[in-house]
Order: sequence, then C-alpha cells, then structure tokens
Amino acid sequence: MTKMALGSHPFLLGFEQLERLVERTAKADAGGYPPYNIEQVGDGAYRITLAVAGFAERDLSITLEDRQLVVRGAQSEPQEDRLFLHRGIAARQFQRTFVLADGVEVTGAGLENGLLHLDLKHALPERTVRRIEITDAPRGQKGKP
Repeated sequence: MTKMALGSHPFLLGFEQLERLVERTAKADAGGYPPYNIEQVGDGAYRITLAVAGFAERDLSITLEDRQLVVRGAQSEPQEDRLFLHRGIAARQFQRTFVLADGVEVTGAGLENGLLHLDLKHALPERTVRRIEITDAPRGQKGKP
C-alpha cells in the first residue's frame, strides 16, 4: 500500500503547506526548556505561560515570524564576582517556537513573578454562503471538448 502525503489527498484542496507546517513544528522542539503551559482562557482566547526564572524583561524577545511566535531568552553577562556553591537555576539561552494558525493574533505579553504570559485570540472568520452560477464552460475551458 502506498502512503499518500497529506497535502496531496484529493479532498484537501489548497492544504499543500500543511505537511510542511507539521515538519517545521517538529523541528522547532526545544526540549523541555523553558517549561510552558498552554491554557484556554475563554472562547477563542488562549494563554501561553513560560517559566523564565532569572530572566529580566530586557533579556527576552518575542517576535512573530511567518506565523511562528518565537520567544528568545539570553541573560546579560553574569557578574564575575559571584561564587556559586550550587547552581541549579538554568541561565542558558533558549528559543521556544509556537506555530500559530491563520487568524490567531498575539494580543499582549507580560512578565510577572518569573512567568512570561503571552495572550492570544483566535478571530473566527465569518461564515458565508455564496451561490456559484453554472455557465456553459468554466473559465479557461472554452473551446476544449
């Protein structure tokens, strides 16, 4: 039996990019750091919360790149005069990527008690019904048998 690619299924017209999106999402896995939660906070409203203990607002950047929400963290230079007897708080750089569906917009971001909150809203498109008139021949097909 031949495996059919998702984007080439005859009933999924215009979804060719879906398979690439799934592959891109799988490659964006950053392991378990920093840990995060995703919660639904309302109808079509979501919140992503990342645990970024030790990162100041100036150490974080949030960008939207081609439907990808990218959160990066890089702490400023550590103080040389500090001597750690035990260092269990991660201070490494990170990049966490979330792929957003069409219509999902970032409505805000805030840093509170070592937690970075990203608020998202999914604006559902209006449902419309459009009648398609039948003509003699579809456009571009005139003169063809």
